[in-house]
Amino acid sequence: MEIVVAKSAGFCWGVKRAVKMAVESLKTSKSGKVFCLGELIHNRLEIERLKSMGMVFVEDFEKIPEGESIIIRSHGVAPSVIENLKKKKLKIVDATCPFVKDVHEKAMKLERENYPVLILGNPNHPEVKGIAGHVKNPLIASTLSEIEKLPSFSRLGVVCQTTLNINFFKEAISTLLLKVKDIKIYNTICNATYIRQKEAKELAKNVDVMLIVGGKNSSNTTKLYQISKTVNENSFHVESEEEIDKDWFKNAKKVGITAGASTPQWVIEKVVNYLLDIAEGGELSGRGIRKTVRREFQPA
Repeated sequence: MEIVVAKSAGFCWGVKRAVKMAVESLKTSKSGKVFCLGELIHNRLEIERLKSMGMVFVEDFEKIPEGESIIIRSHGVAPSVIENLKKKKLKIVDATCPFVKDVHEKAMKLERENYPVLILGNPNHPEVKGIAGHVKNPLIASTLSEIEKLPSFSRLGVVCQTTLNINFFKEAISTLLLKVKDIKIYNTICNATYIRQKEAKELAKNVDVMLIVGGKNSSNTTKLYQISKTVNENSFHVESEEEIDKDWFKNAKKVGITAGASTPQWVIEKVVNYLLDIAEGGELSGRGIRKTVRREFQPA
């Protein structure tokens, strides 16, 4: 059984930066712990690892003692949240992904230019909530039916969640172009997201079984799974090797693996080694990805 790991699988630059900032904050903390407003990234296993190091994840910062450090997660927050943290006299470590901050800037620019701002994305996702907090009266749409139900606008500005499905973005813009004459669009889908989605689709076409590794609460990982499933019915979304069913690989000669931008390398390695154990009938090496695994797939 051949195993092919997508070249970009795993942490994107923004997530890697956020985790690094969190670990460094823990190392320098006088109290031995650092607080984080919400989950730093959407990966249960990495969150558990950070908890074991002393990180405390909270939804309400009011009970945090003054002077403690609090991390703003990679998804970002509204300016009002930052102001409240300053009033509380907490030490703010801003791990917001720079690409998310760019969406904030573009949304505010559209508002300054008197464009009503439409955000394409999941209204319940923390990133979208953070973007919405940067403008006064944001509109949010996550489906084509919601876009079709929008009232008529003489002008409209558009930004989107960085992990948005590129196909949905194209369909949404096509629909909006028929509704609005003066429209200004910023494609704020992160390049890392676009590359991962393209790789997932192409790799899934060329394998017997496709695994997408990452948190079930991860937006970008879920989208990778959805994209893969459209071209390969034998696509499975797993958080870890413990969720893998050996029966998936009966008669499989080639298995593809990709992972969300919030999936750490050590989780991917465990999945790969588990598959190699299935293929070889031997014990797990526990030493990372073995040389027999290709990690060089790139879409044409």
